[in-house]
Amino acid sequence: MSNASALKEYLSFCQARVETALQNRLPEAHILPQTLHQAMRYCALDGGKRTRPLLTYCTGNTLGLAPEGLDGLACAVEFIHVYSLIHDDLPAMDDDNLRRGKATCHIAFDEATAILAGDALQALAFEVLAHDATIAANAETRLKMIATLAKASGSQGMVGGQAIDLAAVGKQLNLAELENMHIHKTGALIRASVNLAVLAKADLDPAIARNLDHYAKCIGLSFQVKDDILDEEGDTATLGKTQGKDKDNNKPTYPALLGMAGAKQKARELHDMALDSLSAFGSEAQLLRDLSLYIIERSH
Repeated sequence: MSNASALKEYLSFCQARVETALQNRLPEAHILPQTLHQAMRYCALDGGKRTRPLLTYCTGNTLGLAPEGLDGLACAVEFIHVYSLIHDDLPAMDDDNLRRGKATCHIAFDEATAILAGDALQALAFEVLAHDATIAANAETRLKMIATLAKASGSQGMVGGQAIDLAAVGKQLNLAELENMHIHKTGALIRASVNLAVLAKADLDPAIARNLDHYAKCIGLSFQVKDDILDEEGDTATLGKTQGKDKDNNKPTYPALLGMAGAKQKARELHDMALDSLSAFGSEAQLLRDLSLYIIERSH
């Protein structure tokens, strides 16, 4: 089986696995408050590439961890991701009406429900880390996991990156400023997706943990570079979200700063750096290598 075929097969396996895991951890739609729970399920289920859960599973696979022990971690990062998408799409933020090929939460329901659904998914992520029975970790490790996801999600991570992004509209950022924004907005949660699986591996060599964190930092940036490229070169039907939105909103992007050829070269350089971070691993890290390439070659 080719590397691309192996990754595609593993991607399908992880998408099906996390879909079931998410369904089992979300409140049922008939439970009060029904509209809120319907909105949470509408946004969290049946959609998205599941890149962050895939990273958790791939990292765990590299470290010899069974997927059964990673379900709770994968759900926690996806709940945070979905909450961020719901809030990003609100009129006060990016004001979008399409996400994952369907109406955004505030369009399908209403603005207040969308805000509450995001809030509830964020809280659910930490409830899962604290109590989920599939996470084979002691209290100290669970606390580290909670702290890792909290920092990645807050003002020093994803939310901080969104604040920088909103403040940067219409402004010219240099490359360091643009990278700093996306290290927070996109990269922090991608790094957490890897680092939660690292924490699940007891007594892991700290050097290996650092290498995996650097890998995650590189692909977090390459993911955003590719997103910026797709925002200009993709189409709405394939992307599942409004094409050209960033350009229309006069947001700073890698193609705007580096040109399209320069942005594509930047993505390739980040991929090469990610591979260098895995040089100490053998074939056990092949899925992570293939995933880095998939990120910069994807069409949506």
